[in-house]
Amino acid sequence: MQIKQLDKADGEALAAFDLIVDVRSPAEYAEDHVPGAVSLPVLTNEERAEVGTIYVQESRFRANRIGAAYVARNIARHLETALADTPPETKILVYCWRGGQRSNSMATILSRVGWRTAVLVGGYKTYRRRVREELYDRPRPLKPVLLDGNTGSGKTEVLAQLAARGLQVIDLEGLACHRGSLFGAMADPQPSQKLFESCLLQALERLDPALPVVIEAESSKVGDRMVPPALWQAMQTAPRIELVVPRAERARYLTEAYGDIIADAAALEEAFRRLPVYPAQKRLIEWRKWIAAGDYVPLAEALMELHYDPAYARGRRKHGVEPLAQVAIDRLDEAGLEAAAEAVAQSVSGFQRERPTR
Repeated sequence: MQIKQLDKADGEALAAFDLIVDVRSPAEYAEDHVPGAVSLPVLTNEERAEVGTIYVQESRFRANRIGAAYVARNIARHLETALADTPPETKILVYCWRGGQRSNSMATILSRVGWRTAVLVGGYKTYRRRVREELYDRPRPLKPVLLDGNTGSGKTEVLAQLAARGLQVIDLEGLACHRGSLFGAMADPQPSQKLFESCLLQALERLDPALPVVIEAESSKVGDRMVPPALWQAMQTAPRIELVVPRAERARYLTEAYGDIIADAAALEEAFRRLPVYPAQKRLIEWRKWIAAGDYVPLAEALMELHYDPAYARGRRKHGVEPLAQVAIDRLDEAGLEAAAEAVAQSVSGFQRERPTR
């Protein structure tokens, strides 16, 4: 059976396949991959390193012989396990780093078995080039509306409720696996910048550009991940809906939302060291007393007053964009967050249906 050659990696072309197989090593896959692709490596991390070393230090022939043996065994294992129950009518796309030996080895076997198989010409590099073009080289047709509000205003929860109501949203913090502040690290590590961009592009391509999309107001970086220019430029002039919550209520809410951080005294100390202005010794002593006593609400209020709230205020002055609407929330409980989400949804629905800027 003939192996098809696919020379583009846009969403429409990729959607034509039932299964996308990444045959690169697990380390390459972990750094970035086509969204939805499954990892079926023909060489493990260790095998790839070994073959590469033999190729450079000994001989190309010996490297090819040993590599071929590894590839054959690994493909056989995938046929007996991961691919064992794959229906015969499945359309499979295979890719490696450059669309060379690894992907063609797998595609040849899959095609011989009887699956309709294609290889991505240029491999992962073709896909990555397209991601760069979409996120760095051209503006996106978007109608963003930013969900703003000081730290602890419940923006992430309101964003989730908007999605549940059927509104278009982009959850940058979820994609970046970071809550977007000095204390925002999550249990899972952040994805690589490349994988973050892959997931972001996939989310963007699912949107209807004629409709507004709600995005939490962020800086140009979410943790250590940079928001690509195509989106960041659109966010710069986007209208904003601001959640307004009393500082005391935000402090109470933060001690619950950031429970994993505040329970770790060492993580708190590390976060203090990363504050733009390191606290004076007298203030640190007071903060440490609160931590030792488990009294985190006044600590949260102090951090908001000294760092977070002024930083948000500076950012708003810099952008100079008046809010489209303000939504007051007295209590960040279930009822309060639901009422806030409803008010935001109504404001978004009133946003004019304009042609997206290109």
